[in-house]
Amino acid sequence: MRIVIADDEPLARERLRALLAEQAGVEVVAEAEDGEAALHACADLKPDLVLLDIAMPGIDGLEAARHLAAFEPRPAVVFCTAYDAHALSAFDAQAIDYLVKPVRSERLAAALDRARTFAAGREHAVSGPGQRRTHLCARIRGSLRLIPIEDVHYLQAEEKYVVVHHARGEDLIEESLKSLEEEFGERFVRIHRNCLVARHELVELKRAPDGHVQVVLRHGQAPLEVSRRCVSALRETVRHL
Repeated sequence: MRIVIADDEPLARERLRALLAEQAGVEVVAEAEDGEAALHACADLKPDLVLLDIAMPGIDGLEAARHLAAFEPRPAVVFCTAYDAHALSAFDAQAIDYLVKPVRSERLAAALDRARTFAAGREHAVSGPGQRRTHLCARIRGSLRLIPIEDVHYLQAEEKYVVVHHARGEDLIEESLKSLEEEFGERFVRIHRNCLVARHELVELKRAPDGHVQVVLRHGQAPLEVSRRCVSALRETVRHL
């Protein structure tokens, strides 16, 4: 079983590595100090299991787990944390076990057994309810790029992909526009059946020479077309900015 350890405390990673050395049939393939490094390690190495701390700088363990739930193949996730207050959120994030530090050898062994069972009948469950993500995850030639939500200008559906237009360019993600609207509805507003725009990007509405209504964006190179059914609500949104 190939394992990634993710914890911002070196001593905690060292203890887990020592405990894993006592277990048969396991290999630690990478260590990570935060959620972003863990996601990159998992994209590159495709481990069977991630031992994931929750309280880490930047992308924390809960958000990292929600991203990992969409990976293919999806690794098993076991949280290792000093607190038991996050247990419900952990299982919402599709964790298969939850270990409280200091991790005991027998509890780690039980978690490894669960991970083996998970790997044998790998599930592809849809991610459960939880806090909104702070990043979107784009897969690029076997690696990944994490895009801060606050940097996204607009999201545009194209066939089975969504194009993320953001501060550093464009990337494709394999998510539906509907699910993104449900998760980030407070940040984005729909202007068309195939487009969501960040509210902070809205500048004004104007009518094009052909009669169609368009929206001007703060960082957009060209105005975007607004569908008839969205004009009224969008005009109200712009009025209250």
